Amino acid sequence: MEELAGGLWRWTARHPEWHPGRWGAEVACFAVDAGDALLLVDPLLPAYDEGLLGRLDDLAGRSALVAILITIPYHTRSAEPLSSRYDALIYGHPRVVDRLDRRKRFRAVEPGAELPGGARAYAIGKPRRYEMPIHLPSHRALAFGDALVTTLEGELRLWHWRDRVDEARARWYRERFNPTLEPLLDLDLERILVTHGPPILHDGATALRSALATAPWH
Repeated sequence: MEELAGGLWRWTARHPEWHPGRWGAEVACFAVDAGDALLLVDPLLPAYDEGLLGRLDDLAGRSALVAILITIPYHTRSAEPLSSRYDALIYGHPRVVDRLDRRKRFRAVEPGAELPGGARAYAIGKPRRYEMPIHLPSHRALAFGDALVTTLEGELRLWHWRDRVDEARARWYRERFNPTLEPLLDLDLERILVTHGPPILHDGATALRSALATAPWH
């Protein structure tokens, strides 16, 4: 677990469905001390790492409240066992519930509603995607699921993973998808937290604006 800034930590674990060594196989998770709550964003527990779990136990023990925030249903991952361990509620898109054995600790999120720690989730896409980026004002950060990544060169880019990006697909992004992310530029952003690749720790709004002005990465 790496501390990116005071009260903001990042760790990685191998995605169970990705081949080791492939780009993106190591996915990032975040812990955020938001003052009145410890927020776990898209947490995934790696196999055989008691050290990480002990560190999370320590952070949770110092907080009056633990909440688990999910950016996209695919990232529900270790949310349920951690919810049981810390008596924490899980917040995310309504379809997150499809990936849970129990619904008791789940709370569906409406875009713009305030979450623990002052966090807010935002709708993106037209039609709307299941992914909802989460603004973490305590650290001037915005956490994405899979909409944006950082490339091997460390550049923040929109991610189109299905097939190559031809002109028709690039135009779809420019005209339909990118405009739904532009309101996020009005947030106070210093950091962009992504699942795939290293985080952007400075000038996050500038990096996001540049990503929206550039063709998607494949």
